[in-house]
Amino acid sequence: MSSYTAPSQIAQRNIEYFSDKRVLIAGEAEDLFCLELAKHCQSVAVFTTHYGYHQQFKQHEQIQSYFGAHLTDTIDADMLLLYWPKAKAEAQYLLAMLMAKIGPNTEICVVGENRSGVKSIEKMFTQYGTVKKYDSARRCSFYWGQSHTQAPAFDLNEWYKTYPLTIGNDTLQIKSLPGVFSHGEFDKGTELLLETLPRLKGKVLDFGCGAGVIGCVLATRYPKANVAMCDISALAIESSKATLAINGLDGEVFASDIYSDVGKSYDFLISNPPFHSGLDTQYSAAETLLSQAPQHLSARGQMFIVANSFLKYQPIIEQAFGHCIVAAKNTKFAIYHANKTQH
Repeated sequence: MSSYTAPSQIAQRNIEYFSDKRVLIAGEAEDLFCLELAKHCQSVAVFTTHYGYHQQFKQHEQIQSYFGAHLTDTIDADMLLLYWPKAKAEAQYLLAMLMAKIGPNTEICVVGENRSGVKSIEKMFTQYGTVKKYDSARRCSFYWGQSHTQAPAFDLNEWYKTYPLTIGNDTLQIKSLPGVFSHGEFDKGTELLLETLPRLKGKVLDFGCGAGVIGCVLATRYPKANVAMCDISALAIESSKATLAINGLDGEVFASDIYSDVGKSYDFLISNPPFHSGLDTQYSAAETLLSQAPQHLSARGQMFIVANSFLKYQPIIEQAFGHCIVAAKNTKFAIYHANKTQH
């Protein structure tokens, strides 16, 4: 079926591996191949760190979906199907967490695009058991193996990368889990955005918060502002919560698929919007973010966005707000500002 991603298509070619199994799917799954898989298996469950993907299963009750940074529920599975994530550190994280959960003698299938480094699984899995490549097609590979040993207990706290960040007069500790944007380093676009922002007050939303850098800087600078942060990634949400906590800051952090869970009356919407989806650049989420922004701002609400200069965001903002100001620019990034009162 052509609507499946290439990794799902290679899993489909090898459907006999899953026959009569209790399968747990994890990693960078982006389609609903799991519905077809369920016809061949005893059961199929999905663990995902992607809130948008998790939300789809409200309409598919035959699949139990678990959303979070780590799996806390007890799962009855004898096979893991791992869709290889784009960050190797995230693959290591998922394996450590899932193998601790499902125990020895579990079978594992791994699918992924060759350019994403999926071949690393052979070496990475040696601490749990053996895994080998059995098929390749459409520039993807299919691996099968089995765990032999009980994995050590999983401790989420061991997976945070913690680093200091000095912005102006403020030094914060940033905590970041694998797979989170700008993991363990400070993004230059975010730096320009924070240098450009005016004094903020009222309700402020850090949209696509990642490790919580923007939200925590704003909460530090403007303690009277009511700072909230949202992201589609459970790994980002846990990272932002941890960054708030380590700095003794208050803020609301919640999951949202673009505006799915966002309220209507923020005074400031601040964002370094994500435009990478998987290994490919994808603009649709950012376009929705920009075009629907006025609906989520208060009467005098303002939006500040940082973006790579080559991205064609200005016309989208102009269409949504009726105007768009370039508040700052350097060789790589531009800061766009729009004000609802001029809408």
